[in-house]
Amino acid sequence: MSAVIAAPSYGDAVAEIARAVARAIAPRKHMLVSQWAKDNRVLSSKGSSSPGEWDNTRNPLLVEVMDCFSARSNVHDVVAVFPVQFGKSETETNILGYTMCENPQPIMVALPGEVSANKWIDQKLNPMIESTKAVQRVLTSTNSRESSNRRSFKDFEGGQLYIEHAGNPVRLKSTSVGLLLADEFSSFASELRSGDDPDEMLDGRTSAFPSTYKRFKIGTPEIAGLCRVTELYQASDQRRWHWPCPDCGHEQPFEWAGLQWTPDLKQCWYVCRECGVVIEEHQKTRLIAAGHWVPGNPGAPTRGYQANGLYYPMGLGPRWLELAQRWVRAQGDLAKLKTFINDRLAEAWEDKSTAKAKPNLIKDRLETYRLRVAPQGVLCITAGVDTQDDRLAVQIVGWGRGLVAWVLDYVELAGDPAELLVWAKLTDLLNRGIAHVSGAMLPVEATCIDAGGHRTEYVKHYCRQRLIRRPLCIFGAKPNNAPPLGRPKLEDVNYKGKLDKKGVTIYQVGTVNIKQWLFPRLGADAEREPDARQIHLSEDLDDFYVNGLVSEKYNPKTGRYEKVRGGVRNEPLDTFVYANAAAHHQDLRLHRMSTADWDVRERRIVELSREDWSHVSRETTVPEQIEQTASEAHNSVSRETTPGEVVALSVRAAIDSVLCKLEREPSSVPSAGELATWAAAQGGTPDEVALLAAINSVLQASDGQAIAGVIPADLANKASDVLRGLAPIQRTRRFVRGTRHQGLR
Repeated sequence: MSAVIAAPSYGDAVAEIARAVARAIAPRKHMLVSQWAKDNRVLSSKGSSSPGEWDNTRNPLLVEVMDCFSARSNVHDVVAVFPVQFGKSETETNILGYTMCENPQPIMVALPGEVSANKWIDQKLNPMIESTKAVQRVLTSTNSRESSNRRSFKDFEGGQLYIEHAGNPVRLKSTSVGLLLADEFSSFASELRSGDDPDEMLDGRTSAFPSTYKRFKIGTPEIAGLCRVTELYQASDQRRWHWPCPDCGHEQPFEWAGLQWTPDLKQCWYVCRECGVVIEEHQKTRLIAAGHWVPGNPGAPTRGYQANGLYYPMGLGPRWLELAQRWVRAQGDLAKLKTFINDRLAEAWEDKSTAKAKPNLIKDRLETYRLRVAPQGVLCITAGVDTQDDRLAVQIVGWGRGLVAWVLDYVELAGDPAELLVWAKLTDLLNRGIAHVSGAMLPVEATCIDAGGHRTEYVKHYCRQRLIRRPLCIFGAKPNNAPPLGRPKLEDVNYKGKLDKKGVTIYQVGTVNIKQWLFPRLGADAEREPDARQIHLSEDLDDFYVNGLVSEKYNPKTGRYEKVRGGVRNEPLDTFVYANAAAHHQDLRLHRMSTADWDVRERRIVELSREDWSHVSRETTVPEQIEQTASEAHNSVSRETTPGEVVALSVRAAIDSVLCKLEREPSSVPSAGELATWAAAQGGTPDEVALLAAINSVLQASDGQAIAGVIPADLANKASDVLRGLAPIQRTRRFVRGTRHQGLR
């Protein structure tokens, strides 16, 4: 019996054509990225430890992240902060493959540098293309000799793929894309050599797709304050994966503080923060499968996802016990600890030595002294000037024993440094001097002026004029280990082509060295009493100054300090650094001063402290004037001192008070409070103590007489000579050419 095959009828052919046309014009079925990956992705052994078909249940945390990039999703910006080997790159390749097949458009994948871009192509992109048939079908060509299939460029139906690195500004320009994928975003440079910000340049690539663009920035955190991915996550809706406790049902995320282990590190477990029940690691898979993402900052326009190493799927990452062992081994080793916190906990690293040098903590310990009034401990004053195109930022710093610093003033002088007016303002400011609480006027003894930027020649010209004491024309030193102030180098030459010894001298300032000196002291001051602090800041300083003083963080990768992401201008920090460098001037060398050297400076200030009492109200009585001045001059006296208490003066200050009264009020009678104050004076040389004792003896026996009729002229002259340094040995000032006088200029 022969089989008879019926030929297809005309009607069947028409129906088949109709079905083909219907499929062609039918709307595309709604497909999520996770569904496309499940149907099409095949993991290659070249880039995955578990090759084979993609399974969304292996790591449920990645599903929602991928689905944000589905064609019908209204999410535009996504940031993900994940630990290493958590599936970040596979998530990107799933999004990339889906877009090429289901939602074609121009795509850019950006990586930090050329090396990382090449690795990503070899280990992630090429294996994905080789193992995924759906992607191969949409590529224009798979032939490496074709111009449409180059190493960093792929042409596909409806779009193009660009693989760029963010180290070159040229590669981030002249390209319009609808999908932007930025891998290892935390490692992007803070600033390109052109001065541009790579993040802003990348965001500008999507401007041609204002309603459909999508941007995905993913990475592992690095340095707190410098980390781009952490900064973006803080501004996002901050989603974390919450799972229900198997005992009480309380939903919570896995946190490192909840992991507990035995002292011998042979067992570990997790503790519910609500009921305290013990959770073993074998329960993790079921708990994670029952969880979901919960936003911590609802309403933010950017989606943010964060997970730590406790979420590693079983068999795809370190076990809890191994993480605990690594944590214990890292204690005491800052490099290992930083790596663990960054790579496993997915948190930004912050050096504990500078963790307390934060603006909010510094503002809590501002002190009550006034600006432009040097407190008792100040023995020398220097200044630092930062040059900008439209202003000069000036900071005046007082220095005491052990290079204890008091910020005495910070001001920004408006004006272009190319004009003379702003330099005239600077000259006036630095030549005024600073009032000391003892009554002396202290000069600014050295000033460092930054010559970097666009006004270098004007800075050099100002330093040549020497209108202020010891002007230093400075540049920041390139070596990270440069000393605070390098050796001077002559810059100008005369008409013979030889170095002009009277010309400008250039100094190199080791900014990294000084900042490494400053930041630990700012952090340590948080635990110290006010009198024991190393850096004293007045309450008159505004928030801009405090924020600017700590506006940089140390980056171990570059060995330099870099500006905090989103921070304010750093002129307060720079000018403090320059003032510190000025303290290292070869004529000052405050960092090398001995106790005797500081004693000499302190005695000079006492000699200059015979202040004019005219600034004190005439309605105030003389005893009140003395007690008020003594209280201000001696910072160890409590602010609650009553007018009747005897205030301790130094012997020299007591002698000076007696002479002031003798010269200005010769017909007045010393009060009992004055006599008690002078009698209680302490300290001083044997000659000074003997002289004051003689004066007190005469005054005690005066029996209500006027002071001019009690103190003999020879005793008054001797007291005047002692204060001027002319007694007990008569000294003359002889200046010999070739020697440097030890006194003040």
